[in-house]
Amino acid sequence: MNKESKIYVAGHNGMVGSACWRLLEKEGYQNLIGKSSNELDLRNQNEVFTFFENEKPDIVIDAAAKVGGIWANNEYPFQFLMDNMLIQNNLIDISLKNNIKKFIFLGSSCIYPKNAPQPLKEEYLLTSELEPTNQWYAIAKISGVKLIESVRKQYGLDYVALMPTNLYGPGDNYDLKTSHVLPALIRKYHEAKLNGYSVTLWGTGNPLREFLHVDDLARAILLFVKNESKDYLYNIGSGQEISIRNLSELVSKVIGFNGETIWDKSKPDGTPRKLLDSNKIESLDFTSKISLKQGIIKVYENYLNRMT
Repeated sequence: MNKESKIYVAGHNGMVGSACWRLLEKEGYQNLIGKSSNELDLRNQNEVFTFFENEKPDIVIDAAAKVGGIWANNEYPFQFLMDNMLIQNNLIDISLKNNIKKFIFLGSSCIYPKNAPQPLKEEYLLTSELEPTNQWYAIAKISGVKLIESVRKQYGLDYVALMPTNLYGPGDNYDLKTSHVLPALIRKYHEAKLNGYSVTLWGTGNPLREFLHVDDLARAILLFVKNESKDYLYNIGSGQEISIRNLSELVSKVIGFNGETIWDKSKPDGTPRKLLDSNKIESLDFTSKISLKQGIIKVYENYLNRMT
């Protein structure tokens, strides 16, 4: 693909999509297309069909999804399953019908079984049961992965599914009911610092998590924009894991919070450990560049700018 190729970034206003957009522009790709959810409802097949007929993109990057943390997945299981399936099904099906040769699908490491061996390899998909607290989102994304695999198998097109680990970065969601753990920690500790009260966190703090800055993910996506994929599924991680307890301590130090942290052990922990095996993507000369501490400092600066 050359730099004049028309690239449609679905979800371009979101954290992942906007990171892709920034990097593509920096790399000289000027023929980019993006539509807000108000302009184009990706759940509506007719709207998506008309959009593709009019725009005729060469490449599709599917960074559009309904996302959220443990609370949101438990509270809105139907929406997390149905909305995500509608979005990805429409995009993949209509891309295929329009003979689009390259499609990059973004998923999540939650597709892997709760108790799979660590680190998580791509071949562990569908080997045992999922983590119940986010199974709705996971099942939707698994169906997307299998659609990508089926397109490659039946039609031989360069469709690929990328499974990033826990993401963070500019443009993240800080709503305490729907956000993931890192942005939730940033908001909680920031507000506690301002108001002089303690912070209560869910679970024991023992689960281990891996985090990847969204700008590093954008670099991985660019790799597949420029090159043909050799397989249908690639993990994308940083290779560095940290306990939620230690993460909370790191965030509190960056923010300058000196109060008490209380762990509510009556609340769920989620998956005990989730570290990706990223050997396949690393064999393509990809490694993450942004350290967790450096990334949190940058993200907190971004958060402060949003609050002013």
